[in-house]
Amino acid sequence: MKKVIVIGNGMVGYKFCEKLVSRSEFKEIRLTVFGEEPRPAYDRVHLSEYFNETGADDLQLASRSWYESHNIDLKTTTMISTIDSIHRTVTDHKGNTYCYDKLVLATGSYPFVPPIPGADKKGVFVYRTIEDLDAIKSYALKLKENGRSTAAVLGGGLLGLEAANAGKELGLETHVVEFAPRLMPRQLDDNASSMLADKITGMGLGIHLNKATKHIAGDDAITGLAFADDTFLSTDMLIISAGIRPRDQLAVSAGLLIGERGGITVDNKMQTSNPDIYAIGEVALYNNMVYGLVAPGYEMAEVAADQICGGDKRMSPSIDMSTQLKLIGTEVASFGDPFIENESVSVITYENKQKGIYKRINISKDGSKLLGGILVGDSSDYNTLFQLYLNEMKLPEDPEVLILGSRDGAGSALGNVLDLPETAQICSCESVSKGSICGAILEGNCCSVKDVITSTKATTGCGGCKPMVSDLVTETLKSMGKTVKETICEHFELNRQELYDLVKVKNIQDYDTALNEFGKGHGCEICKPVLASIFASIHAETANRQPAIQDSNDKFLANIQRNGTYSVVPRVPGGEITPDKLMVLGAIAKKYDLYTKITGGQRIDLFGAQLYELPLIWKELIDAGFESGHAYGKALRTVKSCVGSTWCRYGMHESVTFAINIENRYRGIRSPHKLKGGVSGCIRECAEARGKDFGIIAVDGGWNLYVCGNGGANPKHAILLAEQLDDETCIRYLDRFLMFYIRTAAPLMRTAPWLEKLDGGIEYLKDVIIRDSLGIAGELEEEMESLVDRYTCEWKQAIEDPEIAKRFRHFINAEDPDENISYVPLRDQKMPKPW
Repeated sequence: MKKVIVIGNGMVGYKFCEKLVSRSEFKEIRLTVFGEEPRPAYDRVHLSEYFNETGADDLQLASRSWYESHNIDLKTTTMISTIDSIHRTVTDHKGNTYCYDKLVLATGSYPFVPPIPGADKKGVFVYRTIEDLDAIKSYALKLKENGRSTAAVLGGGLLGLEAANAGKELGLETHVVEFAPRLMPRQLDDNASSMLADKITGMGLGIHLNKATKHIAGDDAITGLAFADDTFLSTDMLIISAGIRPRDQLAVSAGLLIGERGGITVDNKMQTSNPDIYAIGEVALYNNMVYGLVAPGYEMAEVAADQICGGDKRMSPSIDMSTQLKLIGTEVASFGDPFIENESVSVITYENKQKGIYKRINISKDGSKLLGGILVGDSSDYNTLFQLYLNEMKLPEDPEVLILGSRDGAGSALGNVLDLPETAQICSCESVSKGSICGAILEGNCCSVKDVITSTKATTGCGGCKPMVSDLVTETLKSMGKTVKETICEHFELNRQELYDLVKVKNIQDYDTALNEFGKGHGCEICKPVLASIFASIHAETANRQPAIQDSNDKFLANIQRNGTYSVVPRVPGGEITPDKLMVLGAIAKKYDLYTKITGGQRIDLFGAQLYELPLIWKELIDAGFESGHAYGKALRTVKSCVGSTWCRYGMHESVTFAINIENRYRGIRSPHKLKGGVSGCIRECAEARGKDFGIIAVDGGWNLYVCGNGGANPKHAILLAEQLDDETCIRYLDRFLMFYIRTAAPLMRTAPWLEKLDGGIEYLKDVIIRDSLGIAGELEEEMESLVDRYTCEWKQAIEDPEIAKRFRHFINAEDPDENISYVPLRDQKMPKPW
């Protein structure tokens, strides 16, 4: 049998094993794998999740039994010390020698530690393995026990920001130190980096740019960083994440060809200068470059496996470095050439500092090709943009719709995903093409997204391609004339609309009955809130009746904030408030020492309340005439208004009164996702009504009604539904529209994507709402009227019921507050100190 040895059992080493065992030739191969770590391969991409209740087993790519079942000899905690390429043997650190016919070096890389004096002090760590994370976690706990809680991360690149997130998760005051003038200098331009920095500092992390570290201060343990500009940062711990270097020492001792700056030189077959030795992953130097991404490493593994089995698969001539990820809760992506700027390129940018969104696309001057781009704060368009770039597809006539969205509800700029070429690479991590995904369905092997994932392994890497994989599966099934149904979860083989109808027809009143009647198993955190929403939409049930099925915000009738405190958001319909009520809010904020903020939705939010304080605060608010603003729920948030014809000389209609009436009408009504409205008294649009789920604008002859616009992460303009309506007709159409959305939208789907998925789009919606094409207009109006009539303020209910009040305790058996919550001053107000 052919003897194959793999040195290195990281993600790429494991992927080589996986590719090799899938081939028929594997039965003639004896495979031995050496790994220095004490466990089988695990997912380093999601390593920071280890700090978030994720154990080492959860990150594991394959168990030991997987290796055993494929007759792979896995030797963990074993370091190979020498390679004898002449006699084709390797020797481990214990002196044991093993023969090979083909050798694969997947030794990866090691963290680069800059030559800074003091880097060997106690409290200085690198961020690479689970053992590194265990050491960081242990040291952080000791620091906190001794009343110290500051950490710094040296490096503002991808891994540095992941390390900073780890420090934050450990409850440390964390700072990021970067030598360059911007964060993520290889992926982001100045504007994008500035936007990312603003979002990160807004979460309580410190950012220090243009900082050259002169030395690490402290005697035995680190006490701070001294910079070349004579400034100093005090810190109790340092995590160094300043880049990686290939682990090529074995290759050097074996006489293999090494690049000038390190890395084992390989050709497009992944062969080194010795044809019996291959190198893959971060140790390989291909096209004179070392690639630190998973996707090229996986492609290298596949090529090497094919070559060893006698195939002729080659590496792609060029490697795409596009990335999509989530850093510290912020979506970031870049693709193609993100920085290109010359006379043959047009740059289109969109920036929304309030929302923390920056988008940039680079287009050829003639508008025919997408050359690259950057997305910060909202990367939902990444898959579409990446496919347009990668396949050099024709762009829309107005390229700005690629990042601003269509203004006429036409949907994706890509059109139908089936228009992609068969060779389009959908999953970069696993090199899965559109043809492979669609073929698995057309050949009858798969009939769902789950089946496709099992068959092709698409989405099992970073997971960023899942939306496009889902769209491909849906459209392929539709093209075959099959009914496509998106089920809620494994416990309910129904979509939300079907479950809604069953609950209504059978008058189901509680979750357990619904599960027994229509589901299976014990339920989960996906289907429970969905049923809670359905009960609220049908029975006007408040979140107090079945708290066990609510998500955390609904359960406590408040949004939990990042430091464990809660927000208090009373309703201020239309933004109109009396001086007396303003004084009440100020008095309560002062009494409970709350941070106050006037929001874009024209109301005043109070932040920093501890759980036990919520009923006390709300008792005072309700006594003063306030009621719940439902900021915690998937419900109507606000109906924003301008001052209208009462005050404004341009106002055509009294927008404030109309906004108040509408907000009071729909208050508390639960829906698949949050709802926001706006009423503008003229076409100058001071209420920004066309950025809302429903917007009303005064014109000659009445109101124009717009629907399905969204602000937030993926802004869409609302689309005109009807013109020149009187008050009564406008509200009647709104009743129908909102109930139709509540009935038919998928869980957590905003109105804009809901409209995009409706066959026929806005014209179909007009048929249903205005022309009553389905004959359900009267029914929709009756259902809405029923919900309006049965409105109950959830906080009034909560403070009047002693049983409900028991939920608002930090500890089950005591009334004590949580002493772990601390605060810092900012702009003369108390701010929560980040964990």
